[in-house]
Amino acid sequence: MSLPCKPTERVVVVGGINADLKARTTAPLVPGTSNPGTATLTPGGVGRNVAENLAHLGRPVALVGVVGDDDLGRLVLDATAAAGVDVSHVRTHPGPTGSYTALLDHRGELVAGVADMAAADASSPEDVLGAADVVAGAGMVVLDGNLPVATFAAARALAVEHGVPVVVDPVSVPKAARLAEEVRDLLAVTPSHGELEALGGVDALLARGVALVWERRGASGSVLHAASGAGAVELAAPVTEVVDVTGAGDAMLAAWCHAVLSGRGQTEAAAYAHEAAALTVASPLTVRPDLGEMLAR
Repeated sequence: MSLPCKPTERVVVVGGINADLKARTTAPLVPGTSNPGTATLTPGGVGRNVAENLAHLGRPVALVGVVGDDDLGRLVLDATAAAGVDVSHVRTHPGPTGSYTALLDHRGELVAGVADMAAADASSPEDVLGAADVVAGAGMVVLDGNLPVATFAAARALAVEHGVPVVVDPVSVPKAARLAEEVRDLLAVTPSHGELEALGGVDALLARGVALVWERRGASGSVLHAASGAGAVELAAPVTEVVDVTGAGDAMLAAWCHAVLSGRGQTEAAAYAHEAAALTVASPLTVRPDLGEMLAR
């Protein structure tokens, strides 16, 4: 499904930038002992992944965040820029680049993940204010829950002040809980069921000025709860072979933002986003460079 792209409507993503280490067993996992498998090191971070997916969809996109002054940080920034993302608003700080370590079983399902978000924790409201012009001129702003509360609040307030729609990925239950009071006055928020509970539930979010609560349920699909009073809309996830679940939610969010900015309705955009997630799950890559081409088929 090919979508038109309005070049002037750039997305600004403010969020986590890190390196991903993915270890996958080649046989059913046996807890408490060494398991044979494979390991890969790739650029990662929810915000960074969303930005790269948007670039592969043909959407102009700028990334705001922090990396460490180390080889991992340089590797991640070089790869992100090569994918077509504007990284001129990413700050380098004197410390290590954050990392996310994922343990996957032989089916590609996540067994456990460990996030060391040292660089994301170092981001500050000044990083957002330093990119005020690009945020104010955006067609949409995406925020991820890895941000410190003060940075998240500054980015949301700046976008709202300039009438720029804001979309939020809470990332995890603990991060959703600490950001709950700042998740308001948004175009959309995309929580899992657990994250939705941590944010106070659908009614509370709609009352706080969130126009769309898009509850994501993994392989079971998703549910859209709109403030318009249209009622809940359930969408099924496409059937696909699971190779690696890492990055599916990031592709899904990027595709939804791209589709909405291309003039699609929220439900149609969510269906398009499910296709993007299915393509990502069917790939060993966290971010598929051919995502736009595959969706256009």
